[in-house]
Amino acid sequence: MDTDELTEGLLASYAREGAINHLEGHTLPSRDGIIDIVRDIEALLFPGFFRDEKLGQGNLRYLTGTRLVHVYESLVREVEKNLLFDAEARDAGASVGSAHTEAHFRDQACSTVDYFFQSLPSIRSVLSTDVDALLDGDPAARSREEIILSYPGLRAIAIHRVAHFFWTHDVRLIARMMSEYIHSRTGIDIHPGARIGQYFHIDHGTGVVIGETTLIGEHVKIYQGVSLGALSVAKELIGVRRHPTIEDRVTIYAGATILGGETVIGHDAVVGGNVWLVKSVPPHSLVTSEPRVNVTHANDRSSNWHYVI
Repeated sequence: MDTDELTEGLLASYAREGAINHLEGHTLPSRDGIIDIVRDIEALLFPGFFRDEKLGQGNLRYLTGTRLVHVYESLVREVEKNLLFDAEARDAGASVGSAHTEAHFRDQACSTVDYFFQSLPSIRSVLSTDVDALLDGDPAARSREEIILSYPGLRAIAIHRVAHFFWTHDVRLIARMMSEYIHSRTGIDIHPGARIGQYFHIDHGTGVVIGETTLIGEHVKIYQGVSLGALSVAKELIGVRRHPTIEDRVTIYAGATILGGETVIGHDAVVGGNVWLVKSVPPHSLVTSEPRVNVTHANDRSSNWHYVI
């Protein structure tokens, strides 16, 4: 193997295909660093479940405080890099590396991370409702411990609620990195921009896709293979509502696809398996796909109506 020749070939590629290099300027957020942070945040959200440590009332304060300090320092470092990267991109490569500017971003990163840790108790409160939704809604679930340890739907929504915090606080590269890490581990793809109410239940979960501008109410239950997507992916639609609204107490069965920013699934509706929807349906509807999509209103249902899945 001629190492010199191979090296020269790669260097020529770096010069030619510079758009996929990042050789100058501030360091990007670390992918491995973000993964470690996600795992530590999971341990803070669900103490006693994800680390080989004996927790009890005697050492809970010490271990929690120690982990907070470790995660805080790591997270501030990565958020600061995210903010610097955004500033460089916004200023089209202009230098933002002065000591004064870096101190500003360090202070901003500290403020954001402070607020995140202040928000963790409220995030845990919402996650408690998600665990209850799974326990109450899945007859196969026998305990909260089983759900927390083994249900990919809960893991995906837990990290989504963390990533959504950073998305809404303009730390968007890290938010995407968190979401895509959990996507790779669970097969559930939730964009960190999606807004999801409490008591959210993802059953099984493989292949679920929830787009950036999706709005989901409370007590919503979705099954594997559900897509809440956009009718168009044209680049000029950035910042425009492209994904559907799912109101409270909606159930969406496996394989259903619901598209469009103007599509609203009314509260208490049921969307059957493999349905393709690009139009709104009113509350209390039953939507099936046999032999074609039909919308049945609650007042029209017979006493023995059933889901077609």
